[in-house]
Amino acid sequence: MLNRRSLLSLPLALAFTPSFAQPRRIGRLVIIGGAEDKLKDRVILQRFVALCGGVGSRIRVLSAASSDPASAWATYQSVFAELGVADCQPIAIPDREAAESSAVTDLILQADGIFISGGDQRRLMDLIWETEAFRALHAAFHLRGCCVGGTSAGAAVLSRNMLVQGEATIRPEKEVAELDIGLGFVAGAIVDQHFSERGRLGRLLSALAQRPQMLGVGVDEDTALVIERGQGIEVIGQGAVTIVDGRSMLSNHDSIDERERLELLAVRLHVLPAGHRYSLKPKVSQDRAIPAALLEAIGLLVAPGPIRG
Repeated sequence: MLNRRSLLSLPLALAFTPSFAQPRRIGRLVIIGGAEDKLKDRVILQRFVALCGGVGSRIRVLSAASSDPASAWATYQSVFAELGVADCQPIAIPDREAAESSAVTDLILQADGIFISGGDQRRLMDLIWETEAFRALHAAFHLRGCCVGGTSAGAAVLSRNMLVQGEATIRPEKEVAELDIGLGFVAGAIVDQHFSERGRLGRLLSALAQRPQMLGVGVDEDTALVIERGQGIEVIGQGAVTIVDGRSMLSNHDSIDERERLELLAVRLHVLPAGHRYSLKPKVSQDRAIPAALLEAIGLLVAPGPIRG
């Protein structure tokens, strides 16, 4: 039987064969680098509520990544209530049996927005991988147009190639980053969080040396990358999003031993500060020219991923 990590080496078409009809609506993603403002202006969480449909929307909080899911749920219940959301409920998944239950899948499928808390992304995937909850999350996002937000571990889990651990090495080293398989809503990129604050560029480059066909997306704290499928991206909050494009990269990854220094040539890097939107649509007015290389990277980010059914 294939496990999550072995699936990472398979082509997307083989690993994720859709069993649903082509979706008519595509949801949005709000990928938060962690430590988002919950007390003052709450710019990111306010935008998440707006993208879900406003204060009348049905928001569900998935806190199973946390070591204390009840506390994480209580925190976001309070925040969303203060933002005016009346219908906010927890998606409680203490074990895999719960992840197979209709009570959980019903909560997911009725949601206008699903918010995934921080914690340990592997803990969450161990609970929901190949369960009815996992399939319901895909149906909600791809078929119902549900907005999905995730912070810290909840951001990392949105990738298909999910970065689960690895020290923030100053210089890229082979195999310093460990990858597993995540939810797969961001099919063509590896997401890292707390990016600038924890000096994780070397770690992300190390991950890309393992998966050179991917983009690397590093999101700073109190910052979010909003992905609108087929349209464009926006950076909101206080920091920046760093996009690392190694698809044309030349490296010595296959000829060196574990923890040896990586040589990485022809890597492209884009730093996108908060307050900017980058659209793929020519008819949308933009105040500056966007380089073709960045437009190509954005196209990969906004392309609809495969549905896991």
